[in-house]
Amino acid sequence: QVQLVESGGGLVQAGGSLRLSCAASERTFSTYAMGWLRRAPGKEREFVSAISRNGRIAQYRDSLKGRFTISRDNDKNTLYLQMNNLKPEDTAVYYCAASSGNIIGPAMRMNYWGQGTQVTVSS
Repeated sequence: QVQLVESGGGLVQAGGSLRLSCAASERTFSTYAMGWLRRAPGKEREFVSAISRNGRIAQYRDSLKGRFTISRDNDKNTLYLQMNNLKPEDTAVYYCAASSGNIIGPAMRMNYWGQGTQVTVSS
């Protein structure tokens, strides 16, 4: 079973940047497609971004394209999410998740989840 631990969240002013990290416990990290999802207060969980096993394919929520960048380092068993020009509406708990499936995008089914990290963007 893969254990995922997110870090890097915090409080930032609008226009600022944060880099989230997700450390995986397993050397099999490279065998999973990975994704970031978020849940804002009072809202449903939503897809943020996903990346293929080798990092060559990345998908983003349309509204986040150009501001967020997903990446992974399979040697370090770590997933990243660089978030720039943050807006108050980006405030949410951000979760990383691992998928054993082949879909890269909003329809991917996640097998393992991290505990989440809070991102708060002040106006």
